[in-house]
Amino acid sequence: MTAPILRRLADLRALTRRWHGDNETIGVVPTMGALHKGHLSLVKAAKAGCDRVIVTIFVNPKQFNNPEDLANYPRTENEDAEKLAPYGVDAIYVPDPEEVYPQGFSTTVTVSGLTDVMEGPFRPGHFDGVATVVAKLFLQTQADRAYFGEKDYQQLLVVRRMARDLDIPIEVIGCPTVREASGLAMSSRNLLLSPEGIATAVKISEVMQTLSDRLINGHPFEPLKQQAEADLLNAGFSQVEYIDLRCAETLEALPHASRPARLFVTAWADGVRLIDNIAVPAT
Repeated sequence: MTAPILRRLADLRALTRRWHGDNETIGVVPTMGALHKGHLSLVKAAKAGCDRVIVTIFVNPKQFNNPEDLANYPRTENEDAEKLAPYGVDAIYVPDPEEVYPQGFSTTVTVSGLTDVMEGPFRPGHFDGVATVVAKLFLQTQADRAYFGEKDYQQLLVVRRMARDLDIPIEVIGCPTVREASGLAMSSRNLLLSPEGIATAVKISEVMQTLSDRLINGHPFEPLKQQAEADLLNAGFSQVEYIDLRCAETLEALPHASRPARLFVTAWADGVRLIDNIAVPAT
């Protein structure tokens, strides 16, 4: 059964007031649509952990620093609703833009520190847009728990810090990245890749795993990074923006896998910017 699609905050609040009045827990899965198995794994986790589940679909203009990227982002609301039907979600919130950013809206949420590295310099204003819209969605849905994928690991940490710093009473839960059989991390952006682009994109996970194995064996990161970048370019990537080894909690850059870490890669293939990361245990 397809869940009701709500576009007005007043209609959403009417539901959430009733659910909280019945002492039911509410989970939210914030998305920008173009749902795939990765999103659906978050929905499944939310269903397992909460009495009620809301999936939000909102292509947030404030987190795109490239207007062309915003225009090209897939919009598949009907297909998304069909994909959600078997999961029994309780509401799909697809707010009209004025429900999120009414006329005269002039507030921006900024999380410093965590946003100064990796995606931050390459996408100015991106995390301000993320933190602002997620803060609004947390407050609009009145959810008790929120579910995010670890594929966007930096975003996950930013959202956790934002909710903690603003005293928003919500638990932010990270869920493992879902991958294709080839190892390619599932992403809405994969829809933009040609078959040749997909063949190139799968090399990210292979290169990351090789690099991780060497880090676990005690090798220093910097020479491994140089080799990994060369391997990606030889595999057909047009540009490698960064390959970073960072602390899993603070995103501090690490020269060795001396504590629990994440390995991050961002590269361009077939005109599409792809990001991925994996956990690297401490040696």
